[in-house]
Amino acid sequence: MLALGIMVPVLPRLVRDMVGGDTAHAARMCGLFGSAWALMQFLCSPLVGALSDRFGRRPIALISNFGQGLDYFFMALAPSISWLFVGRIISGITAASVSVGGAYIADITPPERRAKAFGLLGAAFNLGFIIGPAIGGFLGSYGPRVPFFVAGACSLLNAVYGYFVLPESLPMGRRAPLSWKKTNPLASFVLLGSHPMLIRLGLVAVFANVASEALPHVSVLYTDYRYGWSAQTVGFIITTASLCSVAVQLFLVGPAVRRLGEGRVLQTSMLLGALGLAIYGAAWSGSIYGLGILASALWGAAGPVHQSLMTRYIREDQQGSLQGAQSSLWGVAGLIGPGIFTSVFADAISKDAVVPNMPGAPFFLASIFLLIGVFLARGVRTAHPAQA
Repeated sequence: MLALGIMVPVLPRLVRDMVGGDTAHAARMCGLFGSAWALMQFLCSPLVGALSDRFGRRPIALISNFGQGLDYFFMALAPSISWLFVGRIISGITAASVSVGGAYIADITPPERRAKAFGLLGAAFNLGFIIGPAIGGFLGSYGPRVPFFVAGACSLLNAVYGYFVLPESLPMGRRAPLSWKKTNPLASFVLLGSHPMLIRLGLVAVFANVASEALPHVSVLYTDYRYGWSAQTVGFIITTASLCSVAVQLFLVGPAVRRLGEGRVLQTSMLLGALGLAIYGAAWSGSIYGLGILASALWGAAGPVHQSLMTRYIREDQQGSLQGAQSSLWGVAGLIGPGIFTSVFADAISKDAVVPNMPGAPFFLASIFLLIGVFLARGVRTAHPAQA
């Protein structure tokens, strides 16, 4: 996640440079890049999750990190927009191993402690975004390709670190056979349809994940267009937002769940996230945009709580498959969100805009998606393993 964070402030700018400085065209290309990346996530996440159920979490994690490192070097050397596009496709394949991290947590944590454990995992992910964008923004001042080389080095170092430090979490006796049904991205949704509450939680995930796609695919170009922010400023803002999310996941998830229950925490955090997105869209100045960070940071509690709820409705030997299916939901959202939000942004800043002077339109739309997720989350309750 540190390596990914390093790229965030510079990738849209590199795309814009490659298309001749046209912001609207760059926005549409970034949407295409995001959709292609998500398609690879959708196709490969169930396979990666099923492979980890069969062969263990450790080898899949190590192979992924090694492949990711090589891909960042590939993108750093890309001579054209088409080669950069190929690099993003490869990145989507190797990044599908995020599901392995979730399965690892489920392997080593009892059900009643998983919300807090997934919160720690989310905090670790956000920690990469605390440091990564700041580093990427700084390195970007030396050239838009420099951060890609550093990101590649981080991923390769991570693979080496994991080789010597990471133990296997899945004993041989709990491993499941590999089958086409488990690796088929469409068949992976059968698991999500095995319980009514899983269906509801799956729909919540789709709308929430679609809403979240507005931030990585629009915010860099949006803040540059509206406020004239540099890569360093964008990196600092992303770092600040991630720091706030980490604080929520480290210190608020556990106490909030104990006091309110997982269902109420899920709904409340998503509602505050919708408020934060609306503030981003309405912000007429950079300082007002910063206020949205405070509200949207509390949205960070939704992810670990949502994961914890879903793990309670399946067997222990299906945790890897569940994480793969959840990543496929991210993939579905990634297929939908980037194209929608970047197109809305490109249209909003064009001369022929239906509603002129409304560059924040994609954030308003994202807020609506998240509010739909809040409505679907009504009635979600916590189940104990014996009740699932």
